[in-house]
Amino acid sequence: MSKNEEMTVLQHMEELRRAVIVSVIATFVMSAAGWALNDRVLEVLLQPVTATGNQIVYIGVTEAIMTRLKLAFFLGFLAALPVILWQFWGFILPALRKVERIYFTAFVLLSFLLFVGGVAFGFFAVFRLCVMMLLKYGGSEIVPMLSIGKYISFTLSFLLPFGLVFEMPLAAFFLARLEVITYRTMVGGRKIAIVSVVVFSSALVSSPDIFSVLLLAAPIYLLYELSATIVKVVEWSIRRRKEGKTLRTSLAGIKRLAQRIKLRFVPR
Repeated sequence: MSKNEEMTVLQHMEELRRAVIVSVIATFVMSAAGWALNDRVLEVLLQPVTATGNQIVYIGVTEAIMTRLKLAFFLGFLAALPVILWQFWGFILPALRKVERIYFTAFVLLSFLLFVGGVAFGFFAVFRLCVMMLLKYGGSEIVPMLSIGKYISFTLSFLLPFGLVFEMPLAAFFLARLEVITYRTMVGGRKIAIVSVVVFSSALVSSPDIFSVLLLAAPIYLLYELSATIVKVVEWSIRRRKEGKTLRTSLAGIKRLAQRIKLRFVPR
């Protein structure tokens, strides 16, 4: 390896180190802001429990403070996600062409919006109903004593997969553009997708109630179908572009052939 190539590698490593440092700093700064919003966010997250007349307790001396720290870091990561994505995509942007840079910029923005939208959908459309239904299983004879630490851990582990699953349509779009997956593959994998979604939902909800499981599984499977539709549209656009290119090539070939015929029969 030459000296110039070695310097280039070192410069790339320096850029990567800078991206990591900026991402960590952004997360800590946003976590400080998240700490300031802890009370309001906790009020929203605890609403599914408090709405049923129950209360949340803490059973360890450090449980309350550690839970607040965990929640602050989660909020900080969520708020700093655009910066984190931009830093790591910015690391590879110099190697891309202008059109590709536009695509990656749109990818960063859409991936953040889909992740936040997935978390919001998971909480307001699914999580609240699941918690209210699960608390009814105790009946009137058993009083629930919910620990704040376990409740927040359960909440975050419940919501994070929604943010990741909502990235499915975007991932399907790019994989279809790269011709890695096809619509036929998506259709053929429907049965496996249904079983996987139900198993995943059962493990996440941890409830014997099939309604709670289906409440979580239904929107995830709808995202799979939406992703399959996106793949179909992308395949159609790629096929049209290839057909147009083939037609232009054929027309150009016919034009060249006509010119050769014309030159052959034109008297010199």
